[in-house]
Amino acid sequence: MRTTSRTTILAVGALFSAYHIVLGTFALSGSRDPVAVVVAMVLYAIATALSLWPLSPTPMSTPLAAFNVGVSAAACFLVTSGLDPQAPSGYSTWHVAAVGTLMTITAVRRQYVFGWIGIAVLVLQSVLWGGFAKAADMGVIGSIVWVTMANMLAYALAKAARDARQFTLAEREAVDWQAAQEAHLYERQFRLVQTSKMAEAMLQRIALTGGNISEEDRAECFILEGALRDEIRGRTLLNDAVREQITAARRRGASVQLLDEGGVDELDDADLQRVLGEVAAALASTDADRIVIRTVPAESENAVTIVGIRTADDGAASALSDEGDDDELALWLEIPRKRVSVDAS
Repeated sequence: MRTTSRTTILAVGALFSAYHIVLGTFALSGSRDPVAVVVAMVLYAIATALSLWPLSPTPMSTPLAAFNVGVSAAACFLVTSGLDPQAPSGYSTWHVAAVGTLMTITAVRRQYVFGWIGIAVLVLQSVLWGGFAKAADMGVIGSIVWVTMANMLAYALAKAARDARQFTLAEREAVDWQAAQEAHLYERQFRLVQTSKMAEAMLQRIALTGGNISEEDRAECFILEGALRDEIRGRTLLNDAVREQITAARRRGASVQLLDEGGVDELDDADLQRVLGEVAAALASTDADRIVIRTVPAESENAVTIVGIRTADDGAASALSDEGDDDELALWLEIPRKRVSVDAS
């Protein structure tokens, strides 16, 4: 599909506008005031050049549109001041087509009101100068048709541009929706596979015993439930080493909570594995009864904080309690995002 470049369109418009000036030049001998006609040509040439300037913004500026209307009015009075309304028009009324062309350019560049104002000035001046019949013979109707078509074309192009933007936005939203649905489907399938992998043996044991399981199995179910919850709340904070240490901590009676708030999503794989390695090492070295592992917002220098609380009573109720006057801080660790290099002295 071929497309016409903006430069080509501007060149055609410039040639068409120059054609009117050529016609006016041929008609100079028929005017009683050639100087006025030349002034009208110069004004028209300046207005056309400014209107077709390649670097000018697409919606024509209001001052330029008003200048075009002023040039149109001036051209009408300057040219007709040296003509006889009763004489045949010929090329001497070149300003009619010139004004129509200038107002067409103004309308195409989205200054519709000024385009109609310029045509209204042309029609009114032509009728007052030569009457309705003379105005029609001069080609005023053709100029009206040009501006009307320019308005319709500009409106259609603007509507097409708006529709294209809306279709692009709708397409982007559809792609985003499809991506979200695929992500949900993948996440659902991943959860099902992971849950099946982690809980299948225990579920089979529960089914085979008719739900009559031992206390050890019940405790293992709580540990399994915590592991599944970890995969939902803090999957980025998990690797095999961290999972192993969390399970060991829970089996000795500790409460472990993972809170992944997206603070490590931007870390590269090397830094992430380093951070998780330090998390696993911290879990292995502490005997805290309550452990909270939380990611830190991305703008912070640290990636993860670990807080461990040792309760005064080693009982399970005390380990799961959120309040206690005799609780003791057993672990406080901030893991930096980047490896901290220590210079050897």
